[in-house]
Amino acid sequence: MDFGRLITAMVTPFDDKGVIDWEQTARLIEYLIEEQKSDSLVICGTTGESPTLSEEEKVSLFEFAVKQVKGRCQIIAGTGSNSTEESIQLTEKAEKCGVDGVLLVAPYYNKPNQEGLYRHFEAIARSTELPIMLYNVPSRTVISLSAETTLRLAELPNVVATKECASLEQVAQIVTGAPERFKVYSGDDSATLPALSVGAYGIVSVASHIIGKQMKEMIESFLNGRVADSAKLHRELLPVFKGLFECPHPVPNPVAVKYALNASGIAVGSVRLPLIPPTEEEARFIRNLLS
Repeated sequence: MDFGRLITAMVTPFDDKGVIDWEQTARLIEYLIEEQKSDSLVICGTTGESPTLSEEEKVSLFEFAVKQVKGRCQIIAGTGSNSTEESIQLTEKAEKCGVDGVLLVAPYYNKPNQEGLYRHFEAIARSTELPIMLYNVPSRTVISLSAETTLRLAELPNVVATKECASLEQVAQIVTGAPERFKVYSGDDSATLPALSVGAYGIVSVASHIIGKQMKEMIESFLNGRVADSAKLHRELLPVFKGLFECPHPVPNPVAVKYALNASGIAVGSVRLPLIPPTEEEARFIRNLLS
């Protein structure tokens, strides 16, 4: 399974009552495929505000996305949680919806050790035939899936990729030790080019909602040997990579990118509590960033 080089972790559009806006969801999917050149979309990941979506809403989003894309890109369902059994059940429902793969975040809050992490992912992998992308994001989960555990999991036939938000050193370790079929993706927009330089395959991106076309050009320039051109694009895009998370001080994802989409004419509504919209200072910073 090849999810492509540029994967967008898609936001979930809401109306002014905080209910999923299906018309705008369709429009957003089209925009990300046609204008921002996404190869795959993650539906109901953290950027999609998965912690505040009910299971029923998630399944409905999986079904809707599969029908909307009509095979033009891959749909990766966010089905991971800190409950192994719940993750298995949601993965089974996602498989019935016809998704192309699942993204499984490392279990948060209950802090399993490395053997517990291995058994968690192994149990989910053995419950499905879907391709699996692991997701290591220590800043959100408080634990880190080690390179050694990732490489153990990479031996399972349907564990095909990882979204890695730890260090470049860990990215390099995984690339070095993994089977050739196993893909490593950066989960940090600002690390896209550095991660490619040590062997990563692509990016699972937030910024691609806004600058996906330019990011695709940066990746293709690097892959085609135009390293100086790619580095120049990286430097030009870096303020957006950083600004969507630090506007002008840290804000939780997807507060900034949702505001940026709305300001760009792509209506996705606001965020659900406990997240809140940007302050006027933050909103002004985002508008200046876009300009």
